[in-house]
Amino acid sequence: MEIATLPDTARTWTLRLPRGRSLPLGSPGGRPRVLGVLNLTPDSFSDGGRWSDPARAVDRGLALLAEGADLLDLGAESTRPGGGVYGEGARTVPPEEEVARLLPVLEGLRRATDAPLSVDTRKGEVARQALAAGADLINDVSALADPLLGRAVAAAGCPLVLMHSRGDLATMQRGIHFADLLGEVRAELAAAVGRAAAAGIDESQLVLDPGLGFGKTWEQNLALIRRLPELATLGRPLLVGASRKSFLARAAERPGAPLAPPDHRLGGSLAAVAWAAALGAAIVRVHDVAETAQFLDVWHAICAISRPGDQP
Repeated sequence: MEIATLPDTARTWTLRLPRGRSLPLGSPGGRPRVLGVLNLTPDSFSDGGRWSDPARAVDRGLALLAEGADLLDLGAESTRPGGGVYGEGARTVPPEEEVARLLPVLEGLRRATDAPLSVDTRKGEVARQALAAGADLINDVSALADPLLGRAVAAAGCPLVLMHSRGDLATMQRGIHFADLLGEVRAELAAAVGRAAAAGIDESQLVLDPGLGFGKTWEQNLALIRRLPELATLGRPLLVGASRKSFLARAAERPGAPLAPPDHRLGGSLAAVAWAAALGAAIVRVHDVAETAQFLDVWHAICAISRPGDQP
């Protein structure tokens, strides 16, 4: 039986953060960083509306850090894809509305913690204002569809996450077709790296995300996790965001039973984290921080125990 184990060694990177700080990735033993999700939207698929009050959202972010998050990902626009289980998907939010949701929480967290803060946005103007308010990196699910976002990141010199997706957000879960799943995802991520370079962003500041759930079938999402090493050939750290997504429920579907709702997908989320960690992911983006951190801590501790006969 094949068993997923953490690799003995992992490639390491260091992302340069604003104000002379840094974020090491790929620690010895392969334990990924935990990126805690903080949704500031009324309509996110998992927990929309729970953290719309800025004071409560700041408290929630600090709680996620206390539970074991290494960094936080603040999102003020839902990017729930349409054309599949989520119907028409999420509504596009004007930049001023996104900024109004985001900045009070970002500024509150920045005053309270020096932990790395990521902002999940597709819009250059939102990224510009977020970076001015203390954000450390930008997580762009559109991989620089807005050229202004590339300019904002280049001007700040901060890290950038480039996520793979295909098609418009409202319809991307319809008419999905890949002739060569891994080859095409890899090529399109490489093209995104090229766009970043053309915008003046240092390649050493890039993180790549295969975009689970964005323009892929549930089987293709599983295949992307299982074949992560084929994306690692791009030479950049990988972020995997499988947490609570519908493909996990499809993979565990029982005949005649409804799909498990998002808050009942912890087991599937941890299975995805296990494989992502075993195959070299540098960051896992999760909602259930305490459970994920404990899972990784215990697994890592087991892997670190010497076997009888091992040399010290």
